Amino acid sequence: MTIRNGDDAPRICFLGDSFVQGLGDPEFRGWVGRVLQAAAPAATAFNLGVRRDTSARVRHRWRAEVEARTAPGADNRLVLSFGANDAMEEDGAPRVAPDETLRNLAALLDGARGLGLGVLVVGPPPVVCGGAAHRDRLRELVPGMAGICATAEVPFVDVTEALAAHPVWTAEAAAGDGAHPGAGGYVALADLVLAGGFREWAGTVLTSSALQGES
Repeated sequence: MTIRNGDDAPRICFLGDSFVQGLGDPEFRGWVGRVLQAAAPAATAFNLGVRRDTSARVRHRWRAEVEARTAPGADNRLVLSFGANDAMEEDGAPRVAPDETLRNLAALLDGARGLGLGVLVVGPPPVVCGGAAHRDRLRELVPGMAGICATAEVPFVDVTEALAAHPVWTAEAAAGDGAHPGAGGYVALADLVLAGGFREWAGTVLTSSALQGES
């Protein structure tokens, strides 16, 4: 990687669920707006978060939405974040089985590499109203997601445990719809993403060897 000079700011698509969308934030910034303000204010950014989307839905729609927002010769990037909806129980089972979530993630990373996109993955936040069962399912899922990202040499930001223990995240979600926090919760999530490597990832130019996963 080489340090960017300020004249080649990236185009970043943020793809995922309602946490990516920033639902519940009265300031309409969510974590995406906050990390951009802090670490990539010159970026051209596209928020492609959709409420209730699972990894299967993200995989279904990602290519057309992302390709429409990339530009030839630009520093095109993709931030993925999903899994919270996959782990929610529906009709006595998770909406998406863990193995399928991992397959969807691997397929998305392969597809992004084929398009020459630099990728960063943010792990799934906990859904407070899902209770301990939801947190346990995420605790089983997240290591697999991290492992797939490590194999692909893609940065992975684990936020699940920290948010599950964060008093602002949990209190705001409980006071709202049971899932989505207010501004304070999204500040906490943004801080985790920034501390987890987004600032460095957004502030470097990804070389062609890095995009191909070479060391």
